[in-house]
Amino acid sequence: QVQLVESGGGLVQPGGSLRLSCKASGRTLDYYAIGWFRQAPGKGREGVASISSADSSTDYAESVKGRFTVSRDNAENTAYLQMNSLKPEDTAVYYCAAGEQGFYGLGLEIYDYWGQGTQVTVSS
Repeated sequence: QVQLVESGGGLVQPGGSLRLSCKASGRTLDYYAIGWFRQAPGKGREGVASISSADSSTDYAESVKGRFTVSRDNAENTAYLQMNSLKPEDTAVYYCAAGEQGFYGLGLEIYDYWGQGTQVTVSS
């Protein structure tokens, strides 16, 4: 079983950047597909980015394509979400998740383990 801890959230102005980290413990990260999700107040949790365990293939939600980049450093047991050109509508709690079912993608059902979330607020 893997435990996940997100960090790197905070308050940023529109147009700014943040890099979120997802540190894994308990098991090596290279075994898992990684997904990044977010949940804004009053809304459901939505997938924004994912990266496969096999060859680091990636998938993004249309709303973040060209602005967000997901990556992983298996040696550091950490995954990242680089967020550029942030908009107020990106404001949410961001979660990382790990899936051991052999798939990657933006569906919540793919993932078995979740972090506690980190708040991202985009506001002037």
